[in-house]
Formats: sequence, C-alpha cells, structure tokens
Amino acid sequence: MTDLSSLARTTASPLLFALALGACTVGPDYAAPSLEAPTDWHSWRSGNAALHDVATDGEALPADWWTLWGDPVLNDLEARALAANPDIASAALHFAAARVQRGGAEAAGLPQVNLSGSVTRQRLSENGASTRLFDVIGSEAERDQMARFLANPFTLFQGGFDAGWEPDLWGKVRRSLEVADARVEGQAATLEQTRLAVASEVARSYVELRSVQRQLALAQEDRDILTEREEIVGARVQAGLDGHTVLEGETMARAGAQATLAPLRAQEAALINALAVLTEERPGGLQDLLDPPAATGAPIDPDLGLGLPSEVALGRPDVRAAAAQLHAATAEIGVAVADLYPSIRLGGGFNLESYRSESLFDWGSRTWSVGPSLNLPLFDGGRRRSVVALRRIEQREAAVRFQQTVLSAWQEIDDALNGYGAERSRRDELAARLAGAERRRDLVQANYAAGNVSYLPLLDARRAVLGAQRELVQSEGDLRTRFIAVNKAVGNVPPGDPAGGEAAP
Repeated sequence: MTDLSSLARTTASPLLFALALGACTVGPDYAAPSLEAPTDWHSWRSGNAALHDVATDGEALPADWWTLWGDPVLNDLEARALAANPDIASAALHFAAARVQRGGAEAAGLPQVNLSGSVTRQRLSENGASTRLFDVIGSEAERDQMARFLANPFTLFQGGFDAGWEPDLWGKVRRSLEVADARVEGQAATLEQTRLAVASEVARSYVELRSVQRQLALAQEDRDILTEREEIVGARVQAGLDGHTVLEGETMARAGAQATLAPLRAQEAALINALAVLTEERPGGLQDLLDPPAATGAPIDPDLGLGLPSEVALGRPDVRAAAAQLHAATAEIGVAVADLYPSIRLGGGFNLESYRSESLFDWGSRTWSVGPSLNLPLFDGGRRRSVVALRRIEQREAAVRFQQTVLSAWQEIDDALNGYGAERSRRDELAARLAGAERRRDLVQANYAAGNVSYLPLLDARRAVLGAQRELVQSEGDLRTRFIAVNKAVGNVPPGDPAGGEAAP
C-alpha cells in the first residue's frame, strides 16, 4: 500500500498538468480555398462562339459513360481493364499503404506497454568496479574471498513490464493524424484519377481500332475498284481504244491504293496490343474478340449534362488530390511547430528480479520505477526553426500547385468542349457531303443503265462515295474521341470500389 500511495502522489501532478495542456494545438488550421467559378457553361469560354453551341444542361452523363455507345465488346473490355489493369492495382496498393500509415499516426498518441523477460547466465569480474568496497571493509584475504564469491557464475531471472505515454501537449499527434487523413484522401483521389485514365485509354484505343478497321475495309474496296478499272483500261488498250500511258496511270493508282493497306494493318495490330496491355492480356489474346464487326452503330450525339461548373471542376480527382496535398502541407507546419516546445513523457515499470528461480515471484524480488521526463529544446543551431520555415514554404508551393491544377482543369474542360463542338459540326458537314456523293452515284448509275455513259464514270462515282465515307468514318471516330476527352476533362470517374478492392487493414 505504501508503494501504491507513493506512486499516486508522484504521478498525479504531472498527469494533471499534461491533461490541462492536452487541448492545445499549434500551427495553422486548414481552410479549403475559395475559388471563383462561372455560373453556366457559356461563360469562361475561348474561341469562336460557334464552338460553344453544345448542350450541357441535359441529363447528367452516367459514370459508365462508354455504355452510351451500346457496344458490348467495349463494355467487356472496360470491365476487364477496371478489374485487372496493373496501374489501377498499383494505385490501390498506394491507397492501402496510406491507410496503414494513418493507423500508425493514430497509434502514436496512445500509451505504449511492453512486456519483457530474460534468463541470463553471468559472471562478474573479481577486480571490477563492484569489488572496490571490499578493499576497505576487511583484510586482503577477506577481500579475495568475497571477490571470488561475487565472481561465481550465477543465473539471473528477470521479468516484468514497462509503460510510457507522451501527452499530446501541443497537438503534434493530432496534426500528424490530420496529415495522414489528408494523404489518404489524396491517394483515394489518385486512385480515381487512375481508373478514369485507364477507362479513357481503353475507350480511345477501342474507338481508334474500330475506325482503322472501317478505314481498312473501305481502302480494300477502293483497291478493288481500281483493280477493276485497270482491267477495263487494259482491255481497251488491247483493243486500241486507249494508249499505254493511260494503263500505266491506272496501274500506279491501283498500286498506291494497295500501299495504304499495310500501314493500316500494322496500326490495327498495334491498337489490339494496346488494348491487351490495358486489360493485362497476352499479345493476341484479344484477337477473336476484336475482329471487325459485321456492322457498326450509328454515330452518337449525346447531350452533355455536366452539372454546375464549380462542382464539376472541384470534383475532378486531380483537383481533389491537389487540395489534399495542400491540407497535408498545412498540417505539417503544426507538426514542425510542436517540435519547438517542451515535451513530457510519463513512464513507469514493474519488474521481478532474482538469481534464484524459486524466489523470482516473491514480493521482495520486485523493482519498480515511475515518473515523468521532460525534454526542453534549448539550442540546436536553428534546425527546428529551419524545418518550420521549410514547411511554410512547402505549404505555399502546395497552394500554388492547387491554383495551377484548378486553372488547368478549366482549360482542359474548355478545350474538350470546343473540340467536341467543332468535330460535331465537321461530322455533320461530312455526312452531307456523303449524301451528295451517294445521290451523284445513283444518277450515274441510272445513266449507265440507260446506256448514256460507260462503266468507268460509274466506277469513279463509286470511288467518290468511298472517299466521302472514309472521311466521315474518321470524323465519327474523332467525335467519339472528343466525347471521351469531355468525360475525362470533367472527371467523370467510372463506378467501382473506392478502395480499389483492397480490404481495410
């Protein structure tokens, strides 16, 4: 009882003092930056007003925006990529690591308790410092006898526990936990940014692949028409109706058309491989899935329901990640400032020690210690204050990066909307051009059937239709690519587990 009452009196005053100061938190508090934003999508736009005629007030685009094309193959590829892409897996692991580090930061504010035990065989020196007292308490013979007894080997049994706790007087642990929370949020945003980038790249590669495959089919058809022209002109040359120079021209045209096929085939193979990498497949693993379809869907022209401009820009993953970095940098200042102040550690321990195993658990074998320790920084050459100054500079740098990220977000959104509007207008004009080429072909076809023209003008009219189709196919692919760019610019993150499939630690 005497030991316990003495322990209570010894620790009560420092503990009460520590608890009284425990609510103090140094360093600046984070405040989310306020940003100016337009009230509608017709403000803050660059370029000609004709580019701004894009509906942005319809139904909001779905998170799985690629499904608007109604292509089951693309839907399958997106599901594979979002489940197996290595970049997403890596980002998910970074997110999981940030959550583990957050747990470590939280544990720093809790008491630490350790249990220990040991059994050691020892021998003391007969002439060590512990034998100096023997020189003054007896004769030399008695001294040697006691020294030899002390030096006899013995086994020392020890066991016990110790505990310590450092009160968070200046909020260092609270600021560290704030830093960890901000980093978790930043990694979550980075994971979403990675998912969006992968989904966009899958859609872009797939759209480009289908466009190349359609271009290849049209180029082969054009080559076939030129081959037919070459055969007809060859027959006319043999009949003496045309000269050999005309035939050479037809041969050159047919060879030129044939030469366009190989690069298109190489481009097709490269895009299939790109999709294989994105979905973590071996080369050739998607060949059957990505064979050219028998028919293609109609071009899309969806309403771009983007929500309020400010919510869209600030909801982008990269903007949220930049805000989290600014939050962490602000809290880091508090961590550095707390190191300028004194710290108190409350600690104690209780142990049992005996050189005889049978008496280890006797009450007389106890040893204990308890009490606070104070760390008061007096002089370090300005190191701690330099760290504080550095953290303040890093916080300002993070604020500048945040502003740059937001400005870049508005620029990307404007560029994406302008590109979509321009390509939609181009697609409409090319569709009108194709309709005109088809009407002209039909007229030539009627004249040929009536015997008014030869077969060669009909072939030329068919080639004109093919040329218009190739330009329209390219534009339709570009329009879909622009649609992908809009979704990426506004941060339309695909649906999925925000933890990337990683279980909480």
